[in-house]
Amino acid sequence: MICISLPDGSVKEVAAGTTILDVVKSIGPRLAQAAVCAVVDGELKDVLEPLMQDGSLTVLTKEDPRVLETIRHTMSHVMAQAVKRLFPDAKLGIGPAIAEGFYYDFDLEDSLTDDDLDRISAEMKSIISEDLPIVRKELSKEDAKQLLKSQGERYKTELVEGLEDETITFFEQGDFIDLCRGPHLQSTGNVNPEAMKLLSVAGAYWRGDEKRPMLQRIYGTAWEKKADLEAYEWRQEEAAKRDHRKLGKELDLFSIHEEAGAGLVCWHPKGARLKRLIEEFWYQQHDLGGYEIVSAPHIGKAQIWSISGHLDFYREGMYSPMDIDGVDYYIKPMNCPYHILIYKTKVHSYRELPLRWAEMGTVYRYERSGVLHGLMRVRGFTIDDAHIICRPDQVDEEIRRVYEFSMDMLMAFGFENFEIYLSTRPYEGKAVGEVEQWDQATDALRAALDERGLPYLVDDGGGAFYGPKIDIKVKDLLGRSWQCSTIQFDFNLPERFDMTYIAEDGKEHRPVMVHRALLGSLERFIGCLIEHYGGAFPVWLAPIQVNIIPIADRHIDYARTVAERMKAAGIRVTVNETSERMNAKIRNAQLQKVPYMLVVGDREQEAGAVAVRLRTEKDLGAMPIDEVIQRISAQVEEKSQELT
Repeated sequence: MICISLPDGSVKEVAAGTTILDVVKSIGPRLAQAAVCAVVDGELKDVLEPLMQDGSLTVLTKEDPRVLETIRHTMSHVMAQAVKRLFPDAKLGIGPAIAEGFYYDFDLEDSLTDDDLDRISAEMKSIISEDLPIVRKELSKEDAKQLLKSQGERYKTELVEGLEDETITFFEQGDFIDLCRGPHLQSTGNVNPEAMKLLSVAGAYWRGDEKRPMLQRIYGTAWEKKADLEAYEWRQEEAAKRDHRKLGKELDLFSIHEEAGAGLVCWHPKGARLKRLIEEFWYQQHDLGGYEIVSAPHIGKAQIWSISGHLDFYREGMYSPMDIDGVDYYIKPMNCPYHILIYKTKVHSYRELPLRWAEMGTVYRYERSGVLHGLMRVRGFTIDDAHIICRPDQVDEEIRRVYEFSMDMLMAFGFENFEIYLSTRPYEGKAVGEVEQWDQATDALRAALDERGLPYLVDDGGGAFYGPKIDIKVKDLLGRSWQCSTIQFDFNLPERFDMTYIAEDGKEHRPVMVHRALLGSLERFIGCLIEHYGGAFPVWLAPIQVNIIPIADRHIDYARTVAERMKAAGIRVTVNETSERMNAKIRNAQLQKVPYMLVVGDREQEAGAVAVRLRTEKDLGAMPIDEVIQRISAQVEEKSQELT
């Protein structure tokens, strides 16, 4: 017998092998009917899975957002069944649930069209209406291979051959059976046909290997309610409007050129100005925050990357070496080793610590061409690195400081919602450093999170091999998460580089080292800002804050005079001296997301004023020039997110 702990604190004693559903039925028939899936010891499970050992059990019904993964996993099988009905010769690849949807890979003779997607969608709804029971089955590895070979499913057969399990799980619905761990709904009829939609077809190499066959990947989405699907479609439409690649071109911010190299960003004047504004604010805040700025070369001898371990553990992300005077040099993927070399140029006393060294350092990492994506995934990028080198007794205070600093920086850019993760020690044999070090470091990270009071999730065992970490993701206006800040302990590099300081006892001791990035990749952060604001940046970040619009040519000189006064006050301003009509000039400034448009004509010139319009189309009327300067300067000083 095994003991199953329930959320109310009660314990059920059942025979080993009893399914989750049978346990739920013993609790109550109504709950059994509503059960979609379950969480067993923190893992999402199918209700038909047998329980083999003591553990905790939480039943999930449709009200719980975690059931969406089960709905989508089921929909991937429904889609595969529909494809097999319509294209019997199709070979199945893999079909998981993903964030906000699902996909399945197929090997098909002909390329799928939009009409094919419509046919597949109609067949899926037919399968849903058939309300086919979904049955979990277990086969031996040998029987599983025989079954799949008899069906001609060579890709699935390959997957089974690579599994170490001797018992293989399948799920069967009507005339369709598929290799899968689950979880799934109890019946195809449990899916809402009005809350699903097929989205697109794309190519995907089998198992992500460019040397393997190219399959056709069908993407879809599924939700609990039709209203949820409609909300998703709105977010997708809005995301398309805010796509940083589209806006980057329309607003003349940046470009990427195949002839120069994929994943390498060229910043145009306005984009470079935006980048500089962020960097200047970053430097200002680091000066105030007790950091010192360092700067490192872009290349280094193989020796330094060998000592750091990059050549052993990170070679795939590094570019090929270049021969300089018969010695291999690598372009740097990270800044850390250089900061350590600076540290080792002299002996340090315990009195000097902590040292907080920061750098806006450009690094280069190899990314496959298939994953490059505008500014979000590039091959050359600037990372706002910092390394805190401190004594063990300073760890708690330093972690608290850096976490507060990270949150304050992100909030200054207008982000208010976050996903925060604490990643702890990997399982036995996968971590360097003493357990006591890990415990102290993890406790320091947890204490900093608890003090701030924001909710966070624990990724048990998810730390890097060299230390625990905090990851902070910002949520943009559409609720999408973007990785930004990382606070990472490192027990590895201080050992590899033999870092020491002289303690009070006059002996050498090992310092504690913390890696820290606040904005992460500056390129990705700017891409995130573009999409968060839809290109309409707050005044303090806008590359051009004011566009002055003379009504006629005779007003150009006055417009230039106004512009000079504003430039003297530190305001970024342009004058539209084209021959376009005034309304066209206003429209162009609005399309360029310029916060302020100042129209000047005879009346404004006589009064020494300007007519103020906002990009929101709000008309503030005539205002004295000094009043407009004061207004804009105040919004910049306050880092205001509001334009009105």
